[in-house]
Amino acid sequence: MRFNPDALDYEGVFPGRAGRGRENDASSEAWPTSPPTQETSLQNPIVVPETERWLRRRGHTISFALLFLFSIILYYRPYEMIPALSGLTQMAFYTGVALLAVYAGTQLSIEGNLTARPREVNLALLLLVAALLSMPLAVSPADAWEKFSEMLLKTILIFIVIVNVVRTELRLRMLLVLVLAVSIYLSINAINDYRTGVFGTGALESHDARIAGSIKGIFENSNDLAMHMVSMIPIAVALGLGSRNVLKKLLYLGATALMVGAVVVTFSRGGFIGLVAASLLLVRRLGKKNRVATTGAMVFAVIMFLALAPGAFSSRLATIFNSSADVTGSSSQRTEVLKRSVWVALRYPLTGVGIGNFKYKSPRNLETHNAYTQVAAEMGMAALVVYILFLVHPLRRLRLIENESYSKKEQTRFYYLAIGLQGSLVGFMVSSFFGAVAYHWYVYYLVGYAVCLHRLYIMKFQPEHPFPASFWESPFSKKTQKLMSGQPASQLGHV
Repeated sequence: MRFNPDALDYEGVFPGRAGRGRENDASSEAWPTSPPTQETSLQNPIVVPETERWLRRRGHTISFALLFLFSIILYYRPYEMIPALSGLTQMAFYTGVALLAVYAGTQLSIEGNLTARPREVNLALLLLVAALLSMPLAVSPADAWEKFSEMLLKTILIFIVIVNVVRTELRLRMLLVLVLAVSIYLSINAINDYRTGVFGTGALESHDARIAGSIKGIFENSNDLAMHMVSMIPIAVALGLGSRNVLKKLLYLGATALMVGAVVVTFSRGGFIGLVAASLLLVRRLGKKNRVATTGAMVFAVIMFLALAPGAFSSRLATIFNSSADVTGSSSQRTEVLKRSVWVALRYPLTGVGIGNFKYKSPRNLETHNAYTQVAAEMGMAALVVYILFLVHPLRRLRLIENESYSKKEQTRFYYLAIGLQGSLVGFMVSSFFGAVAYHWYVYYLVGYAVCLHRLYIMKFQPEHPFPASFWESPFSKKTQKLMSGQPASQLGHV
């Protein structure tokens, strides 16, 4: 029989009923490493040797170490901070090559494939296909290949590594703490730069003076810096609420306040709208347990925000609704580019004008300043659908974790982190409406976190049946629900 990949879209490594919550219990049973057949159903799992189970969980130790090192280089850019490393600008590239080599060998040896195939991985691979198909008819195939090889291909390869390598809570937490640490560093420097009047080199006019990220690369632009902060604030809130240690709670909530301050001093309108969207989601989701406290905290936060925000910040926000009030002209310019990107997407609906080629159809060679029209105009309407599904499907995974762990005290940290990641994704989805960031690192790390959290939840918390039907509920997999509820495979026919 054919097996629906949505049912077991990771490798089949799960603690058995007898060893629930004990990852290294030799007496526990493990579920089959291949799809169940007529002879082997989920009611009669295969017992996998403890050594093999250990390898499958811990086998990517070196891969994760290299992934962690790559993330440090990506976020911190040590060759800019440390003069002795100034000549090593290709550190990220060589570390990435080593990571992919070690990962491929390890993955093939312990799993027999190059990647697990959750839906997000399939969608990411489809984006790669769409980018390749857009190249032959691109205005400049050379520019298309450069954008593909230098940005999109790298981000998706690292995303696939994250999905397969982050197999323990410790690994996931290490990545989250790493990104929070760089966010705190960026926030402190952003606030200090604004206080001392140190603005970005691109601010040639006094009325357009805005701070730049203290770390270059993906943080140098003030709008991109704000978008990053918006995507990290809900995670910091979730880690704070999910921690039982008072000092950790204060640390995470203090980091939240710093990042909110950083969003304000960037004067990013897109960042502010994304922050509002993420905050509303957090209030709605967290308010289910204590609406009075959550609403009170939100009201207090709004009052403090309005009291502490610079006076010029409200004037800039007003230009969202009145572009003529924007003395810099950026609001009307972005409106013009947005309209042009929509026209280009409709004019070239199949393959777009080529990845990285919208500038040739844009006034003054400007980018789209919108992630959605960026994909549609450069790779076609089908690619836009794939990209939106890539963003939305993790929200479904996280919502299921939220619902399953809502009333279970031992699952509190999963509950809060699932909500926090939802807030991060929603904040990015809204903020990216104002930035050409569809190929950048931000969302690929976020989706990777969501997929890994989903896998970890299944491995750690199993109900009486290995996969409750409610957890996999989907209008497209009714027979899969029956299979997951324990019905023999022989009664299902072809799924």
